[in-house]
Amino acid sequence: MREILEPNHRFTLPSDSEMAILSHILRHKGSAQPDIVQATDLSQQTVSRLVNSLLDRGAVQLAGRIPNGRRGQPRLKLEIAPGYAYALGVALMTDAMSVVLMDFAGQVVDYQHIEMPKMTRPAVFSRLKDSVSTFLHRHPSAQDRLFGVGIGISGYCLDGRARYNPPAALDDWAKVDIDQLFTDALGLPAWVENDGNAAAIGESLLGVGRRYANFVYMFIAAGIGGGVISNQRLLRGVHGNGGEIGLMLPRNMFELPTLETLLASVRDHGIQVSSISEMLAQFDATWPGVDAWIGRAREPLSRIASSIAALLDPEAIVLGGRLPPELSAKIIPMIELYDDARREEPRPLPRLLVSETQVDACAIGAAMLPLEKQFFASMV
Repeated sequence: MREILEPNHRFTLPSDSEMAILSHILRHKGSAQPDIVQATDLSQQTVSRLVNSLLDRGAVQLAGRIPNGRRGQPRLKLEIAPGYAYALGVALMTDAMSVVLMDFAGQVVDYQHIEMPKMTRPAVFSRLKDSVSTFLHRHPSAQDRLFGVGIGISGYCLDGRARYNPPAALDDWAKVDIDQLFTDALGLPAWVENDGNAAAIGESLLGVGRRYANFVYMFIAAGIGGGVISNQRLLRGVHGNGGEIGLMLPRNMFELPTLETLLASVRDHGIQVSSISEMLAQFDATWPGVDAWIGRAREPLSRIASSIAALLDPEAIVLGGRLPPELSAKIIPMIELYDDARREEPRPLPRLLVSETQVDACAIGAAMLPLEKQFFASMV
């Protein structure tokens, strides 16, 4: 067993086999031992032994019985124990920061969205420390079981690990070891990921990924990016920049389908909003300028989605990021997946789906980073 000493609590980290069990239970919102045996390469005796160890350590808990549909005793249901560990998730955006406190079962315990005139390090860490203090005052049980912090940021990874090249509004975070900055500020282990990749991890564990092992997440915010989930694992690429779907569009040939261009469109049609955050807080899908933006977004999004379908052949393409769900629902019917319609049975195409993670996709995915890296990485 691996052990890690945190500021206030010693966690016994799971073995690879225990990770597989924890991942299965989390992804299926509870499971019985026979189902775990069937889903993994582990024997019944091994599963029983490891489950008992996880029960003893408080990582899983019993949660009633599951009817087996046949004669005989119902099976005992196992669930992730929410209070075993907690993690923070931080989304660094061009005009705001979101902070999430998440429990071990992937449930949002507390959340703050903070509009930020300037995204400098002093400003971010000052507000972040206030948020963390507020969270722990409201939820004192998390104090001694706060495991780590995950950070999601827009931009390209430079070293495959923690150095990013973000938009101009995030200049203070460019080309520095972001994980170390957060560890120094909060005294917690930190992991950082591109916002699209972070959101894809959250979707894989807590949303669409519970039904689809292979999908591409389209992250639409001030820019457009994404993340690729292959066999329930994030496909990061050699340099950590897998899923940069916005780069599929030839430069200067299309208006990018982003929330920046949506903001400009609704402003041009008389809606008085000063920022993306303000627009999203008041958003109405019937605003003038919304349908015009969707009309312009149709071709670039169709090109991106068709390229994804042709290159990766996923089960699903998920629209998310900071995109309001009601807007995603209006966009999806407009997207065309190009196909040659050969004979009477065309090739299978991916489903187009609205993201199922709630509250804040990037912050939720960021909060899952510490838990995924150390507890749920062996996906099954």
